[in-house]
Amino acid sequence: MIVYDLECRGARHRFEGWFKSSDDFVRQQQGGLLCCPQCGTGDVSKALQAPRLARKGNQRSDPVPSSRAVSKPEPHPVAPRETPVASAPLPPQAVELIRKLAKMQSEALKDSRYVGKSFVDDARAMHYGEREAEVIHGEASVEQAQELIEEGIAVAPLPFAVVPPEQAN
Repeated sequence: MIVYDLECRGARHRFEGWFKSSDDFVRQQQGGLLCCPQCGTGDVSKALQAPRLARKGNQRSDPVPSSRAVSKPEPHPVAPRETPVASAPLPPQAVELIRKLAKMQSEALKDSRYVGKSFVDDARAMHYGEREAEVIHGEASVEQAQELIEEGIAVAPLPFAVVPPEQAN
């Protein structure tokens, strides 16, 4: 992977981009696939950056400590960013997609009963005919969900966390 510091030409917002190769960067740039996460403009180019050189395999990563007292190394300062990428507004298409997913989940859960931590036991009981089948949702760990799938029990994760009915406002 190649990491480039990128910059939108208008507002000069700086951000990072990861690419498979330099050709991949060029292909995405020419195809209009790059956009500034802060302002959304597609006018993005590489920013000036210091080279990132990899060490040779036979180089030591730190000097050999002397036999004298070893002092604690100073932490490396991190250059502050103007605005963290994580706090940048989402593109309108992403916001719309999230709204649609939330609506779909809400519609699906209208006909489903929340069973909380008993989800795994209830799903197994319904699958093996020990109780009447119904649509349920609840809590399960990744390992528990994997076990249910391996037993042939259909389960699917919900895109958004569900607040238990007793905790809802």
